[in-house]
Amino acid sequence: MKIAITSAGKDLDAQVDPRFGRAAYIIVVDTDTLDFEVIDNAENKNAFKGAGITAASAICDKGAQVLITGFCGPNAFKTLDSAGVKVANDASGTIKSTIEDFKAGKFTFADGSNAEGHW
Repeated sequence: MKIAITSAGKDLDAQVDPRFGRAAYIIVVDTDTLDFEVIDNAENKNAFKGAGITAASAICDKGAQVLITGFCGPNAFKTLDSAGVKVANDASGTIKSTIEDFKAGKFTFADGSNAEGHW
């Protein structure tokens, strides 16, 4: 399964970035093989608006079925939900430990956003 995790860095030892749309990077990981691809989110990091929607589109294009992040705003959540991507919020730690926690079933999926827009 492919999952997307917001990241402060470009590898599995990086910390989870708590922001979705304005995260520095988004890492899309195959949970079976741990192969991953890094999405550089610099264009969205300082966007005036629409960062969450654009980031949501990017992870959908990569085939992610789940997003794990700290906070996800309402417009991004709606975009992900309509694409069938499940969202798990309140993540922290390294990307590697987040993958392990996901595989162990430690995340619950959100039924709505947990942040205001433009956070």
